[in-house]
Amino acid sequence: MITEIMELEFGQVLIFQNILIAELNEGVLFNTNNNQELLNIGKEVFQNKPYGYISLRKNSYAVDPLVYRESARAENLKAIAVVSENELIKLNAHKVERQFYKDADSFEVFDNLEEAINWIKFRI
Repeated sequence: MITEIMELEFGQVLIFQNILIAELNEGVLFNTNNNQELLNIGKEVFQNKPYGYISLRKNSYAVDPLVYRESARAENLKAIAVVSENELIKLNAHKVERQFYKDADSFEVFDNLEEAINWIKFRI
């Protein structure tokens, strides 16, 4: 059950239990400034409790891989999942973006949101 929906300049954020789900707008360049905004939301909403992040990639946009190094410093962010039906997006996330995160075992790519939610719950 989604408890909160936030509209941001670069997309929409949903809070679901101990998971932050972001669906970014078409054409966005998701950079470290945007990421810091999401990390601040995670810090405020979840405080010191562990949480996971799901990037729900329904739209096409670019991600600066350096955001994962920044995310790795968030102590209570325990897992990141990417959800997409697009094979190229999934391949890029798995082969490129995953390499920038602190722990490759805490970064996974999925075909659907339900699988990602179950994995995040298991990780935390």
